[in-house]
Amino acid sequence: MEQVIVADAEALARDIRTAGKVAVYGIYFDTGKADVKPESAPTLQEIAKLLKNDPGLQVYVVGHTDNVGQLDFNMKPSMARAQAVVATLASQYGLDAARMKPQGVGPLAPVASNEDEQGRAKNRRSELVKQ
Repeated sequence: MEQVIVADAEALARDIRTAGKVAVYGIYFDTGKADVKPESAPTLQEIAKLLKNDPGLQVYVVGHTDNVGQLDFNMKPSMARAQAVVATLASQYGLDAARMKPQGVGPLAPVASNEDEQGRAKNRRSELVKQ
């Protein structure tokens, strides 16, 4: 299931203000890999805009997966993906990496059931959590 969701900096900021976190879809990786795919650029641009518009904002960049595969199989890539997002935002968008702390939680915090592809797709996400 392909998700075509582009984040909007204002919506990201609103959710962080009201909930302290925001789920971000539109950052793409190949299965089992941690290289940020080029089609992630529109979403990353909006995250960069969010952070540039609020220079005092510090966030955890949290990588989530679905529950397909063993726990260890999902924990490692979720952390590597969070690290890759931070590295990409720093290197390509000029953000201070110290404002973003990567963390991977694998399948431990689902937002939907993992019983079908639609739910698993919702669980494969990044989140920005205010520090």
